Amino acid sequence: MEIDCQPEENIVSSFDEDCVLGDVKDMRLEAEAVVNDVLFAVSEMHVSQSLNSASDVAYINVETREGNQYCLELTEAGLRVVGYAFNQVDGDLTTQYHETVYSLLDTLSPGYREAFGNALLQRLERLQKQNGQ
Repeated sequence: MEIDCQPEENIVSSFDEDCVLGDVKDMRLEAEAVVNDVLFAVSEMHVSQSLNSASDVAYINVETREGNQYCLELTEAGLRVVGYAFNQVDGDLTTQYHETVYSLLDTLSPGYREAFGNALLQRLERLQKQNGQ
């Protein structure tokens, strides 16, 4: 199941049109937006400071709620796991690209799925209360 929506009303994507240069996105800025979008549903997540990011690639370290660490690569092709520890890129690893961080985390972490589902449910409950139902 892939859900491309923001589960919380107050979560604002930090993607900025200024990070698009012509038709090319700045992946470092896009990576920051990815982190901000799903940080609530993982134990830890940050853009790697030790791996070189560029306008066409960025690396994100994530620790799932289960305690598993991954290094993710973000490119125009999408996101994929490139290592099984922070700041680790295994050149021999061939993993599937995911169009969204939601899809990738959904495959890696049952805890992410649960946190995302709970956040979505809470949001729907708040909407019901606001509409007096």
